[in-house]
Amino acid sequence: MRLDAAVLYVGNNQPFTSITAAVQAAKFGDTIMVGKGIYHEKNLVISKSIALIGVDYPVLDGENKYEVISVKASFVRIEGLKIRRTGVSGLEDIAGIKIYNRKWVSIVNNIFEDCFFGIYVQNGIHCLIAKNKLTASSKIDSESGNGIHCWKSDKMHILLNKVTGHRDGIYFEFVTNSEIRGNQSYNNLRYGLHFMFSNNDAYYNNTFQHNGAGVAVMFSKGIRMTGNYFIRNQGDAAYGILLKEITDGLIEYNHFEHNTSAIHAEGSNRIEMKYNLFRMNGWALKIQASCMDIHLYHNNFMGNSFDIGTNGSLVLNDFNENYWDKYEGYDLNKDRLGDVPYRPVSMFSMVVERNPAAMMLFRSLIATVMDKSEKISPSLTPENLVDKNPLMKPVRL
Repeated sequence: MRLDAAVLYVGNNQPFTSITAAVQAAKFGDTIMVGKGIYHEKNLVISKSIALIGVDYPVLDGENKYEVISVKASFVRIEGLKIRRTGVSGLEDIAGIKIYNRKWVSIVNNIFEDCFFGIYVQNGIHCLIAKNKLTASSKIDSESGNGIHCWKSDKMHILLNKVTGHRDGIYFEFVTNSEIRGNQSYNNLRYGLHFMFSNNDAYYNNTFQHNGAGVAVMFSKGIRMTGNYFIRNQGDAAYGILLKEITDGLIEYNHFEHNTSAIHAEGSNRIEMKYNLFRMNGWALKIQASCMDIHLYHNNFMGNSFDIGTNGSLVLNDFNENYWDKYEGYDLNKDRLGDVPYRPVSMFSMVVERNPAAMMLFRSLIATVMDKSEKISPSLTPENLVDKNPLMKPVRL
């Protein structure tokens, strides 16, 4: 920044009554302070490295026609604004704030209301999106974009945002070496988090709650997901996490509660799952036969309708030292490990996998008899899907 950088004031009884005029007058490194009020700037283009700061959340209204702010310069900071009512388009990705091929842009502590896309980053590098609140109210996917959308970007930092009512809360595509930390994404139409073809990214301490289809993780590698909450993502095709074609991942210290399926994995390899809590889900974990080298240990499975489900007989994954509340074994040598191996796949779950209509018999006497007989003499359940050292007490997380 320049040592002689100026501060330009916008508002009633100020040198500028229009933000556009202030931006045109500003020079590299200047700060524009926007006073309280409602501003109709149509499309505000920022093509200089400046800071745009709102006082008491002035409103920038897109009148349901325009992209509100287009950032076409690096080293820009936008803070303290309320941005509302962008245009809606099936051909253009219109956003409350859109970053075009720039780096070191910070969007902090803003409010977005009824925007098609809230914040859209196109080919951004080292951008910070933090402490924003994004709310939309569209009821159908075609009229709603994503809350925070990043495409073909690197070293992004998405921190402490609240996103609700959008199509996808947070969306990554071709985004690398980035982190999503401490966000709340809830009541979105489709996914709370959706990322594809995005490698070496980390997701820490986020909450994804009551989204239409939960969280989708697709066609990516080098993913780390730690300390997140996946809660009440429920529906016919809803998951806590859908893992599709994922390699070299780490999923640890997460809480999965009240999801239709906590984790559904297809074509995923070399994934380590440890110290997770699976509680009160329909299916805790569905691992399809296309998965291999998934290692599960020191997880707690408590109160789930089904702990493990699969669609094949050959299992190339490893289960060891997990706690299963359905385990009925014993520990004669007091080493805190069950003396009898535990097979977490029930016969009835295999029947439901092949014939979903059989779910109407869940908790019936016939389902109980089937599972008990299968434990005595296994016939349908995969022989090598077994925890050889089940824990007698839950892991302290």
